[in-house]
Amino acid sequence: METIGTWWMWAGFALFVVVAIAIDLWVMERQGAHTVTMQEAVRWSLLWFSLAFVFVGLLWWYLDTHQGREVANTVSMQFITGYLVEKSLSVDNIFVFLVLFNYFAIPQQYQKRALIIGIIGAIVLRTALILVGAWLLATFHWLLYVFGAFLVFTGVKMWFAASQESDIASNPVLGFLRRHMNITDQFDGEKLSTMINGVKHYTPLFVVLVLIGTTDIIFAVDSIPAIFAITSDPFIVLTANIFAILGLRALYFLLADLANRFHLLAYGLALVLVFIGSKMLLIDVYKIPIGYALLVTAVLIAGSIILSLRTTSGAARSSQQAPTER
Repeated sequence: METIGTWWMWAGFALFVVVAIAIDLWVMERQGAHTVTMQEAVRWSLLWFSLAFVFVGLLWWYLDTHQGREVANTVSMQFITGYLVEKSLSVDNIFVFLVLFNYFAIPQQYQKRALIIGIIGAIVLRTALILVGAWLLATFHWLLYVFGAFLVFTGVKMWFAASQESDIASNPVLGFLRRHMNITDQFDGEKLSTMINGVKHYTPLFVVLVLIGTTDIIFAVDSIPAIFAITSDPFIVLTANIFAILGLRALYFLLADLANRFHLLAYGLALVLVFIGSKMLLIDVYKIPIGYALLVTAVLIAGSIILSLRTTSGAARSSQQAPTER
């Protein structure tokens, strides 16, 4: 596997992730169970966003110094494009998390713990999948076409499923848990299990954690091939993925109250997957420049967000102006 990452870059990034998670856990324990405010979510979102661009700035400086300006520009563009794609796809995760928390009536003060545990699991899972995926692509080039076709199929499927509501009650994982475990609707603080009449029962928080984990496996199967269409360098794929995941908790609390206003974003993400899948299918015929890929991705995502906000605002104005019946 060809990579610009040296051993000390891999080790340094791993140390950064461990320290970042440790600080996040320490802050969470110090604050205790509490409702995350919008101001807090904004601060944490800006912090993670800034750290991602500090990282790519340092990476650009190192590559510019040791491998030249062209390599530095190309790799930095690959990271930014990959980060943008993964960050955008993570918004779809957020909408699923919101549905799960609402369905199981998880109090806001307990949602933070569920999210951070889910994020730690996602980091471990995606690290393994990315390393295996990089090895497979380096060994079997034809898998690029399989991944490309899968992304196009997923994009088309996402487009037609965008207007459908999630049916949590029929989720097979939830059905399995209810058949094989004692599940209670009662909460016991932030505990995952509790004793009821001397019998161990699992709380809704435990069920949500399991569903978040299985959901992330499904989303990882979509998002990881998407970033491999941008670059095959496992160091760039991994760092862009993890930076997007680290900011997921803060982004959730930032967008939770605004989810209904981004109703067209799923269509934009579907088009992004189709575009990236097509890019992967054409890789041996025509390599779409990374700058164009970044531009198309940004336009599709920004366009779907702007259209969502405009249509939502228009609908709100229309409802306010509509005459009331007497």
